[in-house]
Amino acid sequence: MSAADGAGARGALKGRGPARPAGQDEAVEVPLTFDDNRLASLVFGQYDQNVAHIERRLDVTATALGNHLVIKGSPDAAEKARRVFQKLYARVRTGGSTLTLGDVDGAIREATAQATLFPAETIAAEADKPHFEQIATRKRGAVRARNPAQDEYIKLLRTNELVFAEGPAGTGKTWLAVGHAVSLLEQGHAERLILSRPAVEAGERLGFLPGDMREKVDPYLRPIYDALYDFMEARHVDRGLQTGTIEIAPLAFMRGRTLTNAVVLLDEAQNTTSMQMKMFLTRLGEGSRMIITGDPSQIDLPPGQKSGLVEAVSVLEGVEGIGHVRFRDVDVVRHDLVRRIVTAYESAAHGAGEADRNPNPRRRPLA
Repeated sequence: MSAADGAGARGALKGRGPARPAGQDEAVEVPLTFDDNRLASLVFGQYDQNVAHIERRLDVTATALGNHLVIKGSPDAAEKARRVFQKLYARVRTGGSTLTLGDVDGAIREATAQATLFPAETIAAEADKPHFEQIATRKRGAVRARNPAQDEYIKLLRTNELVFAEGPAGTGKTWLAVGHAVSLLEQGHAERLILSRPAVEAGERLGFLPGDMREKVDPYLRPIYDALYDFMEARHVDRGLQTGTIEIAPLAFMRGRTLTNAVVLLDEAQNTTSMQMKMFLTRLGEGSRMIITGDPSQIDLPPGQKSGLVEAVSVLEGVEGIGHVRFRDVDVVRHDLVRRIVTAYESAAHGAGEADRNPNPRRRPLA
């Protein structure tokens, strides 16, 4: 966001900052007024679902009427909610698009991290300024990290030639890698985008697949295709595949190649063998960057076979020019239920007892 946009967003809000009472445990009221009713409705969400989501997550009550909002809660919670609404308003003011619950969760996590990293006076002066890193592409625009782990991931992608990203499903490790690769391609920092993954079935036998090489490997690369179409226009993806700017390269066909001036993405790397991983890592050529993603908890190799990803992360720890980020269950951004599922499985695997379940036996209404 530019300084002008930041100033505009700050100027659009009145009644900033609650007056703290003498008793810090007393509830306070924080009034906010937005200068654009349409943008305010985008912030509040359909049927005020975003407001309700923030109420549940931050333990506050918020009443929205037109372009006015009143937040009630403890001083800390009300202040955090105020920053969240300011960030969301600044985002729709810049992009003008509908917010998802994932965007709301991202703003909540950003406001929480901001409170732990910056002094109070800095936060008050820059409440609507983004502190998490972001990726920008022509189709998607600016995509901002939704939690500290994603923020660290984007920073590592920008500063390292090789980055390992480990973590459970739904943390955005592949999606952000594709977005970063597309941004490098569009900015002219890379000439090609090469996508690869091992063809290992997830506990099933798919049998012989007909067609040419691309048709054989397409089912395995469908998640990467979905991310590509998120960040690029369909016609640009199709043209890139036809001209070779975007290349689908099965891992088994990478031997002997030197990949120069390219962004190379290896997905589902937990299913590579030690030999395959070493072969892949040594393909890196001049002017290229390599991103390797995988989930060590979902290894589909035969019993007794060591994962190349697990071994590479251990062997290459501390090597200059190599970044490594490990996502956890709390970093899942796909859906809050996915996070609870991942947590439950991890708790069962480690004998941690009760998983992260809803203490209320009644079903929560859908937001």
